[in-house]
Amino acid sequence: MTRRAASERTQAYFVDGSFRDELAARISIRTESPDATRRPELYRYLADNLSPSLREMGFDCRLHENPVPDAGPFLVATRHESDDLPTVMSYGHADVVLGYDDQWRDGLDPWTITVEGDRWYGRGTADNKGQHTINLAALRSVLEERGHLGFNVVLLFETGEETGSPGLREFCAANAELFEADVFIASDGPRIQADRPTVFMGSRGVFNFSMTLTLREGGHHSGNWGGLLSNPGVILAHALSTMISVDGELLVSGWKAEPMTESVREAISRLSVGDADGPAIDVDWGEPGLSPEERVFGTNTFEVLAFETGNPKNPVNAIPPTAIAHCHMRFVAGTEPDDLLPALRRHLDRYGFAAIALEPAGVAMNATRLDPDHPWAQWAIDSIERTSGKDVSVLPNLGGSLPNDVFADVLELPTIWVPHSYAGCSQHAPNEHLLASTCEEALRVMTGLWWDLGAGDTPQASSFSARKR
Repeated sequence: MTRRAASERTQAYFVDGSFRDELAARISIRTESPDATRRPELYRYLADNLSPSLREMGFDCRLHENPVPDAGPFLVATRHESDDLPTVMSYGHADVVLGYDDQWRDGLDPWTITVEGDRWYGRGTADNKGQHTINLAALRSVLEERGHLGFNVVLLFETGEETGSPGLREFCAANAELFEADVFIASDGPRIQADRPTVFMGSRGVFNFSMTLTLREGGHHSGNWGGLLSNPGVILAHALSTMISVDGELLVSGWKAEPMTESVREAISRLSVGDADGPAIDVDWGEPGLSPEERVFGTNTFEVLAFETGNPKNPVNAIPPTAIAHCHMRFVAGTEPDDLLPALRRHLDRYGFAAIALEPAGVAMNATRLDPDHPWAQWAIDSIERTSGKDVSVLPNLGGSLPNDVFADVLELPTIWVPHSYAGCSQHAPNEHLLASTCEEALRVMTGLWWDLGAGDTPQASSFSARKR
């Protein structure tokens, strides 16, 4: 019963094709949460695929309906070994984005794994079925080798992450006693480089909104009315220019991020963003005085996602009546999302753009960040470095957004994410894939992490958690 023997079990599981077969069965279930007709597939994935596998490992599995009407179900699986052992909460999402079947490259089917060299193609391979399959397989290897885990586990699988996790916050808040734990460890998102293990301890928040300027009904001929009627597209463009500079600096009072702590700045200084498969970085874009890495992981950003006035697909010589910009903010911990739109309202009114209407789109996802010096963060980093023999890329928070605020704020858990994908995986797009080489390493990393969690050498609850024991 050794750490190495558990790792060898996981390695054999990958080499003999069992990992591919298990993942293929999960990929074949079309859990497209944006498509309401796929709702039965969400239940099938939880009840017919995940639950039997988990029960074989001694988990008690229960499906729960979503408190939000018409939103997808949850699966809670628990394995309790002793009140005297640490408890880990983990998470995965069973749903995927739409398949876009007809947009995949010839020879690829989103619902069948296709292997081409190091790339395994299929919808959900990277986001998130491949990632939670790795974590569950590593748990199984530790259990088989040790005969027990040496810790308690509570697993939560949702089926609506790709539609904004409806009901997740409400479900966790109403059932907090189910998720009493010492630490949260899960996997989603990309590594910063494919060949280097990564951990992140939170995520930037995201807030979407629209800016609409309507000046009149109907378009009017530009020959007859040009110079007489104001153009909403021009006015809205000028409003945007007061919000962000030509170089990408935020100009709205209240939108800038709080200064980074020294531990966050130090962790970010060891990172390097960009890869050969991605676009060239515009090094002079964004908040001045910050590195590209600090702009992604340490500050707030504003983006115009779409801008429309008139009829872009069939333009006519008329002054349009309306212009609309669809926008969003990514923001780090310390930024109050409830004040983002009021701050913009004050800004626009001050600059004479009171006629522009502002409308939130959906619910803001809050930003979270666990300090890289936190005992659980350091414990996880040490374990991963021991297994991989590599320096770990440590992100204080992911540049993107996850529902981590539910686990960090509602359940008050220290959160550790160990991603198994990479930035070029084409998640949410045609030709989604994962890398076999990354999977093989991730299986060893997670086996080592679970083994170490059950070895007794973990941070003490009193030093890291407000949870009463």
